[in-house]
Amino acid sequence: MITLLERKIAFRYLFSKKKDGFINIISTFSFLGITLGVAVLIVVMSVMNGFRSELINKINGFNPHLKVFSYENSIDLNKLKNKNIKALSDNFFLSNSGEAVIVHNSYTKGIILRGYLRDDFKKLKVINNEYFNGNKSILYNHISIGKELSFILDADIGDKITIISPNSIMSLAGSLPKQKSFIVDSIFESEINEFNQNIAFLNLNDLEDFFGLEKQNRYLEVFLKDPREIEKKKDVFQNIYKYHLISSWADLNKSLFSALKVERNVMFIILSLIILIAAFNIISGLTILVKNKTRDIAILKSIGVQNNSITKIFFLVGFLIGTFSTISGIIIGIIFSLNIESIRILVSNMFNISLFPEEIYFLSKMPSEIDPASILIISIFSIIITCIVSIYPAIKASKLDTIKSLKYE
Repeated sequence: MITLLERKIAFRYLFSKKKDGFINIISTFSFLGITLGVAVLIVVMSVMNGFRSELINKINGFNPHLKVFSYENSIDLNKLKNKNIKALSDNFFLSNSGEAVIVHNSYTKGIILRGYLRDDFKKLKVINNEYFNGNKSILYNHISIGKELSFILDADIGDKITIISPNSIMSLAGSLPKQKSFIVDSIFESEINEFNQNIAFLNLNDLEDFFGLEKQNRYLEVFLKDPREIEKKKDVFQNIYKYHLISSWADLNKSLFSALKVERNVMFIILSLIILIAAFNIISGLTILVKNKTRDIAILKSIGVQNNSITKIFFLVGFLIGTFSTISGIIIGIIFSLNIESIRILVSNMFNISLFPEEIYFLSKMPSEIDPASILIISIFSIIITCIVSIYPAIKASKLDTIKSLKYE
């Protein structure tokens, strides 16, 4: 328990007089260093959290959250009436896919074709965004292509394009690749170039006829109400579809999100060194403060102040510097995080440079997502570090010899 006397002396030493100006300078640099470290750490963590969330939303806006594959027989749709499944999702689509070459006006491109039934296609999120152009029903002998793919092929709505399958058919001339013409019925925009360039949609029956697929080989696409905690929800489906292969969006993009996680952890460690280095300034400041206050410490001891109280006084000085600087860093970090896009635009306009280019990061603006848990961890880490570095000078102050101190003062 810290007494009123200990608090008053600690605050008095914290705001030293003019003769102790050098101590004030060190304390100020310690304060600014920790504040800057905490603020930068919060901003970086918020941007990385925002980038990860935006990327997940865009991937999940185009791809299903779960895919259920059957090894032999067709998928039993009656199991979808299970109350545990209905609590997680009410959007289930049968689908199938295949790889082919698309040709138009001498332009060719390898693509992945995904098939949906007519009523299911119009329910897809990518079909219902503001960038979609064309018919929202996937008709027989019609195709929906991505915006970038339409540029590559120089194709527009109403144009006829040719799909060439790797499966061959026998003719009088021998074995020839199977091909069929489709009319471009719509153009979609997923906001991720890789999807827009490499994926096109067909009517499911057209796709199966073109690739010679059986209906029992269809897989089930599941769009969850909340795609977070995907592994737990995957287990729910796995318990019901025991003899089926189930993959999640996390499984399909494991390498990408593992890399993001590693990068986030590395950035946390590197930026934490700013706080650690700034905190070591507290040791210097407190050590000099103890040296300058040798006479005061001796007088306090001579009037009955215990060593334990002396330790608490100087420890409190370091703790206050760490706490106030951490709080300041949190406030600055949150303000920057909330206004990161405005700051990006301002810096880009001032220096005529492109920060966070859209073609590289797949995003039109710099994202930011403030995570209270991350802020709490950063705050605790910062305060613990300042407490640790304050212990040595505080103990050293309590061990000063009263008689020698008064003699030499």
